[in-house]
Amino acid sequence: MQQNMDADLSALIEVLPTHIKVPLAQRTDPTELLEIVLDLGRMPEARFLKEVAVLSKEEVSETDLEYVTARIGAFGVDNRAGITRTLHRISAIRNRSGKIVGLTLRAGRAVYGTIRIIEDLIFAGKSALLLGRPGVGKTTMLREVARVLADSAGKRVVIVDTSNEIAGDGDIPHHGIGRARRMQVDNPARQHAVMIEAVENHMPEVIIIDEIGTELEANAARTIAERGVQLVATAHGNTLENLIRNPTLSDLVGGVHTVTLGDVEARRRGTQKTVLERRAPPTFQVLVEIQGWSKVAVHPDVAEVVDRMLRGMPISPEIRTLDERGSIQRSFAPPAPTLAPVSANGGASSQRGRRHFTPSPRPEPLPQPQSQADAKVTHILPYGVNKGKLQEAVKALGAPIEVVDSMSQADMLLTVKNYYRRRTSALREAEEKGKAVYVLRRNSNPQIEQFVRAVTRQPGQGRANDEVADAVQEAEEAVVRIGQGEHQISLTPQGAFVRHLQHEIAEKSGMASSSMGREPRRHVVIYRR
Repeated sequence: MQQNMDADLSALIEVLPTHIKVPLAQRTDPTELLEIVLDLGRMPEARFLKEVAVLSKEEVSETDLEYVTARIGAFGVDNRAGITRTLHRISAIRNRSGKIVGLTLRAGRAVYGTIRIIEDLIFAGKSALLLGRPGVGKTTMLREVARVLADSAGKRVVIVDTSNEIAGDGDIPHHGIGRARRMQVDNPARQHAVMIEAVENHMPEVIIIDEIGTELEANAARTIAERGVQLVATAHGNTLENLIRNPTLSDLVGGVHTVTLGDVEARRRGTQKTVLERRAPPTFQVLVEIQGWSKVAVHPDVAEVVDRMLRGMPISPEIRTLDERGSIQRSFAPPAPTLAPVSANGGASSQRGRRHFTPSPRPEPLPQPQSQADAKVTHILPYGVNKGKLQEAVKALGAPIEVVDSMSQADMLLTVKNYYRRRTSALREAEEKGKAVYVLRRNSNPQIEQFVRAVTRQPGQGRANDEVADAVQEAEEAVVRIGQGEHQISLTPQGAFVRHLQHEIAEKSGMASSSMGREPRRHVVIYRR
């Protein structure tokens, strides 16, 4: 997508001494400029997207630094300054006596079109939190959100601009924010107070905040959200997991506290009696992890996602990308292990008995042959399982299975619980390559035969067959109930292969599923995506 970019680089170049300005002005790639670094006693550098260029063979002198500082705005207590009516940011490095010995001149840009990838979420009126590593474009996207909501949606938008990064330096804000209004913050420590002042004095429908980083700011954000104002903000951290682990900011997504369950509820969940749960409704309903200029991961319901993470259930965020034609491509990330349990103050839990969550194997849909003659052959690699016993079971049942000796030939890997617990390199390799991994409780003939029947859909006999049928029917009924509005349903505990069948039923019905609890109480939970 061709994005309209406003950089106003000439204003930034003009504040530089001549011996630095001329080489920079002669560059043929000014739009790729990120920042200019001037450190006392070193050669001046310009950092571009793909290279770092030395601008002069003369070392930066005190005179050069004084020349630049005389032509820009005043530095605040955060050692940041700017150039009037531009988005450029100048940051100072001082020595122990307070004298400036280094400058970083960062090129600021208003990039139009950056929020197209999340435009529907912003226009929905929900409060949204943007996360991402430094330099990924959070502030640029925030600026565009302010402009679009003020100009296109016609809303009353107020920006709390702590370091003048969103709307630029000076009293007149940069045109990149459109009709949005800007409130400056004289000291970063007062950002929370200005946030509350914005709501009380100016009746905004939307408040834009860059870098919520303290507990006071998190509390102010909650106060604003409770008054019905839409919040769009950025925060420290790359992912939702980072935020939950941060005791200062976890309140933005509801906070975490310890709850003691009753015996019945603990057995139903298959957990210990003491668990972690979300303390309150999240301040932000939507969370966006910015992974690049044209790629984001979206959590459209923060409350639901946090609940799943605290219960050790896998999460699957929506991945959005912009292709070269400007079309938005949507997909879901594979269900991934959630964070290890965290304590109520955001740190790692030290409760005895807690373990890192390990997701149940999520196999690819298995073939359903009409007959043995046209059945597709499934290639299985036994790992810790008696190869002879597996071959005998395959031969006795006439199953369309071939036992192979290498990972490259295998469609799936079969192992036993003792080997799976060791997390050997072979198991890690299988999971990295997307191979399904199936775990037997014991290396016995009945277990192996049950596995072969489950993989090839061959019905067993008598009571065993009835139990499989009942479990399949239970999963099918759960899918129907969820389709009618229920949130999630826990099924009766089953063996590994029956759970595999239940996972497939959920997958084919467009539902998500995961295995919870420990053997012999391990069971499948089916829920909406």
